[in-house]
Amino acid sequence: MTIVPVALGDRSYDIRIEAGLLGRADEALAPFDKGRRRVVVTDRNLLPHLATLQASLGASEAIVLPPGEGTKSWEQLEALLDRLLELGVERGDHVIALGGGVIGDLVGFATSVLKRGCGFVQIPTTLLAQVDSSVGGKTAINTRAGKNLVGTFHQPAAVLIDPRVLDTLPARDLRAGYAEVVKYGLIDDFAFFEWCEANAAALLAGDPAAREHAIAHSVAAKARIVAADERETSGMRALLNLGHTFGHALEAEAGFSDRLLHGEGVAAGMALAFGFSAAKGICPGQEAERVAAHLAAAGLPNGLKAAGITASGARLVEHMLHDKKMSGGALPFLLARGIGQTYLDRNVDLGEVAAFLDAQPR
Repeated sequence: MTIVPVALGDRSYDIRIEAGLLGRADEALAPFDKGRRRVVVTDRNLLPHLATLQASLGASEAIVLPPGEGTKSWEQLEALLDRLLELGVERGDHVIALGGGVIGDLVGFATSVLKRGCGFVQIPTTLLAQVDSSVGGKTAINTRAGKNLVGTFHQPAAVLIDPRVLDTLPARDLRAGYAEVVKYGLIDDFAFFEWCEANAAALLAGDPAAREHAIAHSVAAKARIVAADERETSGMRALLNLGHTFGHALEAEAGFSDRLLHGEGVAAGMALAFGFSAAKGICPGQEAERVAAHLAAAGLPNGLKAAGITASGARLVEHMLHDKKMSGGALPFLLARGIGQTYLDRNVDLGEVAAFLDAQPR
């Protein structure tokens, strides 16, 4: 088992990574429930994994929600809170989130407000959730105004990652999760980007060693950044948003639907961030091209055309204006001086962004 600590003082926790861990969850969760009620929240697509988990846990309650991004809503939040209250969940209990980013975000938010805060444990079942959303304590739901605009910081008590659950993940979702893996190389780890170039095909094809290395390296990178800047006050944690400003605008244009998965939007967004950096003369053009080529080789969209987005630059910038990172009327962007050299720029002209987007192939 690989154990990665997230150092947050009295709210510190461990990320445990081991093949087959889902079937041995009882031992890992024992310190958190101590004979208390066990409640698992999952979605309908994960019933086989729920059966494995419940067989390990013994008696437990299960709340099964609809799958998809639409579950991160006021309606589902209310329904989940009502059900948790009906089950008598107490402040000392730990609700188990078994699922991808949607389930993790929703359960994290629900437990952060239930009786003014109770515990939860993340058991992520998608690559994207394993390497990104399950770690760091960001929780949220979507609203009509945009994605993740209502939420809290609420750290889990533990994160249990079983790479074997990825064997049942659809190939498209696996590729979407890979975008969040390669992101760590693009942020500040050129050597890891080179590893990704050499090993992405094996990872996506199911090689266990490649998957475990990618997950462990990614969560260690995120744990380090979260420990240094839990609530994005210094700007360091903002680096994790590489590709997200462009990507969320593309997702908004696609209606936050399966037309463009989150990881696909992030992939296209990262390519656009490097392309915009190159257009401004900040990043060597060949490095931006190298990023775009790698994303395409991994089966991910690397621009507007590949993402199926035809909207004007002005319309996409309008979506960006709803970004939760807006401050004082300005929107910070993650740009790059090269691969592994991402930085935060708070003085980007949105008119330049719109013009750059208008010049992209569609």
